[in-house]
Amino acid sequence: MLFKIDLNSDIGESFGAYKIGRDEEIVKYISSANIACGFHAGDPNVMAKTVNYCKENNVAVGAHPGFPDLLGFGRRNMDVSPEEVKNYLIYQIGALKAFAEAQGLKLQHVKAHGALYNMAMKNAKLAEAIVETIGLVDEDLICVGLGNSELEYQSNKKGIKYAIEFFADRNYNPDGTLVPRSAANAVIHDEDEACRRILKMVKEGKVVAVDGSEVDVKAKTICIHGDNPKAVDFASKLNKLFEENGIEIQPMKNLF
Repeated sequence: MLFKIDLNSDIGESFGAYKIGRDEEIVKYISSANIACGFHAGDPNVMAKTVNYCKENNVAVGAHPGFPDLLGFGRRNMDVSPEEVKNYLIYQIGALKAFAEAQGLKLQHVKAHGALYNMAMKNAKLAEAIVETIGLVDEDLICVGLGNSELEYQSNKKGIKYAIEFFADRNYNPDGTLVPRSAANAVIHDEDEACRRILKMVKEGKVVAVDGSEVDVKAKTICIHGDNPKAVDFASKLNKLFEENGIEIQPMKNLF
């Protein structure tokens, strides 16, 4: 049996003279890219260059919009109205959409960044604002997020394609949510353990939670954090692992 999965990475997070990640290398091993749109990271020159990296490596392009919090890298919660969120997203998605189309590419998906992503998993009004905006910009865009979340519910409700995302380096609670980063056991540092978890998720649709129970995770895409110093090596390792186990890497648009 041939299994298929998407590999995504958050890239294009450099800004001005500051370089973050090894974007030109990691694009060789992923199938979808979440490109920062200038609010939490990135700038026009970085956006254009990152889209070009994706074009050269046949990687699908997605927008990675966040809160307007450059100093906090978009990881700080903000008290914003649904209307403000809509405008933030239209501005950012629209910018990246233009960069993609300028190079003959079509935007594939939208994955919120940092605090915006985390808040949208539980906040119904925020999730609804994100999904409505995606529909307004392009109803063919795929929304990316966690399973069993408000964002998934709103996407299904409004007819927007939803790609459940799996985090190889994060521990899960029994209810399918991620263990908060503030907890000591939130992150998995052992690459071999991460690989075992990925294989189980792809082949069985399950992940072992922190209490030892098995949780259903029907993910279409796996996230590799591009700002991790070991990200490129881990992505390369995953490519080899998938080849050995009959798993084909495909952009998420091909998995619906």
